Amino acid sequence: MIGMNLLAFFVLAVQIYSVTPVIHTLNYFNTASQVAKLPEYWEAAYVDGVQILHFDSNHRKMRAKHDWVDKITQDDPHYWEGETAGSIHAEQVFKVDIELLNKRFNQTGGVHMLQVMSGCEWNDETGEVDGWQHYSYDGEDFISFELKTMSWIAAHPQAFITKLKWDQIDGYNEVWKNYFTEMLPFELKKHVSNGREFLTRTELPTVSLLQKTPSSPVTCHATGFYPRTSDLFWRKDGQEIHEDVEMGETLPNHDGTFQTTADLKVELTPAAEGRYECVFKLDGVREEMVTKLHAKSILSNVRIQEEEDRKKAVAIAVPLVVLALVAMAVAAGVFLAKRPKSQQANYAPASSISSSEQD
Repeated sequence: MIGMNLLAFFVLAVQIYSVTPVIHTLNYFNTASQVAKLPEYWEAAYVDGVQILHFDSNHRKMRAKHDWVDKITQDDPHYWEGETAGSIHAEQVFKVDIELLNKRFNQTGGVHMLQVMSGCEWNDETGEVDGWQHYSYDGEDFISFELKTMSWIAAHPQAFITKLKWDQIDGYNEVWKNYFTEMLPFELKKHVSNGREFLTRTELPTVSLLQKTPSSPVTCHATGFYPRTSDLFWRKDGQEIHEDVEMGETLPNHDGTFQTTADLKVELTPAAEGRYECVFKLDGVREEMVTKLHAKSILSNVRIQEEEDRKKAVAIAVPLVVLALVAMAVAAGVFLAKRPKSQQANYAPASSISSSEQD
């Protein structure tokens, strides 16, 4: 359940702070976890939805996810050492925070998770900036910082103690204001400048039609596209439809591209084929990618199994045919060998016969 909350936390963050062509975002995700097989603590940073940094308690070193991210050391040679040191310190702070929250919620056991999302956005046309920080505990909102009012908002009754304490510390909220309006935007601008070619590229996706069973919805799956701003929908007889269509989330791939889905509930009859089509439109690209709905173009568990069965049948049949031909050849050879020599001459190649006639 906590794993699903983590995914929902990331997806919600990307949806809330999705970018437009002139707005850039920098998001940090910090997570302390007691989930087995997961690091006790890890961080990830994203610029315009593309992961640029990663740290976890297993490797204990901040690492760049793309070559262009390392350009930031041109102005700050000790950037990575500073980032790693900050992450190791944050790891210890998060451990203490989880212990404190366990006591505050009267929890004596179980698996718990603390997540913090902090970041900023910068409009490269107007210069306007904004920032945010949200705490989540066990998948539920806990407390957040509101930059406009310069105060903390308690989203849970147990968070009021924290809110009162932080709001009353002299100059504490001013420090956070400076962080969100000066420090983070400064870092964001550097990353955008260093990675502009990568961040402003366009990549079209691979679009496939998928179906689990003959009675399942037909899923239009687009993956490998960039930027994130895109549109995927179904059309019937040339008109966009919303009834019987369920849209999926836009999720990041490991290579910095994105994927999304659109499910269509439809009875796949011959009459329905050709009337429906899945359409993908990428921001900045005029042409549409259109995939017609045809039964033969759908990848499904049933079709995959049928294809595997066919391949197995061919794999078995081909050797049997070869064995049969070999057996026939051997039988013919034995038959010829047993005939009298005078009769064997009649089975000589035609070319030999013609050459003897010319003599």
